[in-house]
Amino acid sequence: MRIILDAMGGDNAPEAIVQGALDAVQEFQNVEITLVGRGPELLEILKAKGIETLPKGLQITHAPDVVDMHADPITVLKKHPESSMVQGLKLLRAGEGDAFVSAGNTGALLTGATLECKRIRGIRRAAMGPVIPNRYGGTVLIDAGANVDCTAEYLLQFGYMGSFYAERVLGKNNPKVGLLSNGTEDTKGGTLRKEAYALLTEAHEAGRLNFIGNVEGREIFDGVVDVIIADGFSGNVLLKSVEGTAGYLMKEIKGIFKKNLITKLAAVMIMGGLKELKTMMDYRESGGTILLGISKPVIKAHGSSDARAIRSAVKQAMEAVESGLVEAIAENIDAMRVDLHSKEERP
Repeated sequence: MRIILDAMGGDNAPEAIVQGALDAVQEFQNVEITLVGRGPELLEILKAKGIETLPKGLQITHAPDVVDMHADPITVLKKHPESSMVQGLKLLRAGEGDAFVSAGNTGALLTGATLECKRIRGIRRAAMGPVIPNRYGGTVLIDAGANVDCTAEYLLQFGYMGSFYAERVLGKNNPKVGLLSNGTEDTKGGTLRKEAYALLTEAHEAGRLNFIGNVEGREIFDGVVDVIIADGFSGNVLLKSVEGTAGYLMKEIKGIFKKNLITKLAAVMIMGGLKELKTMMDYRESGGTILLGISKPVIKAHGSSDARAIRSAVKQAMEAVESGLVEAIAENIDAMRVDLHSKEERP
């Protein structure tokens, strides 16, 4: 399997990206990684690590430019055609790799992937589908920021794509899908959510989607659903709130156990459980966010990714390829379309 890796994207690039790639080719069997970036700089990093020749499974493609984290996503292809991100996406489009991973500018990656690799035919908008950990493994949140303004058809397609991801990559059987709203009653929400609710209910009644109705943000950790559908604005607010809360709680827990000798002894006694909790909440273990709806797997790693996070993002990309996720979405596209003319009389 061939994974293309943007070596210059992210706060800790290129050192962390190179180390993550080295860790991945050493740990995972049958994976080849192409580092796309400033070749001489990447070779110097390898040399500093005592590596004079490229190890098996690792190669470098030179790209002299870098997409800045603050670059305008709309103009990235025109202004940065020789950047590591754009060149990596071009390699993916040309079939030189099976998936692409970048910790770089999120908007630029989404725009570049849409324009270079294209959306799956029939998909209206690509969406970000991060997995939020919970007691049952995780819940796919879609969309988490790619589409601020949505239609009911977008949300319907998000439900399908999230369901396919939960089933094929996360191993969820008949994934439960919920619509994020301000209450569980079917009358809750504005016009968009009521229209989406009707479409999702139809899909459920036709046996195509396991839609259980509206859900509230607080239910995400209870594992009530395997997929939460949201417009990009609401989804991003929920995601950032979860991340902030998790970070705050971990700091507070750490502070509590450092108060005195007794609390330190208590921490030792439950160290195993604390480590499990920390691992579950650590974004470095999950890898990144898949861009669902693109014709080939594209993974957005966290901007502050270290080597461990990059290694995990490579693993996530491999799982997406092996699952046949893109093919599953393409094969079911007819069920995901909405005949707008036939819906004009919808209450």
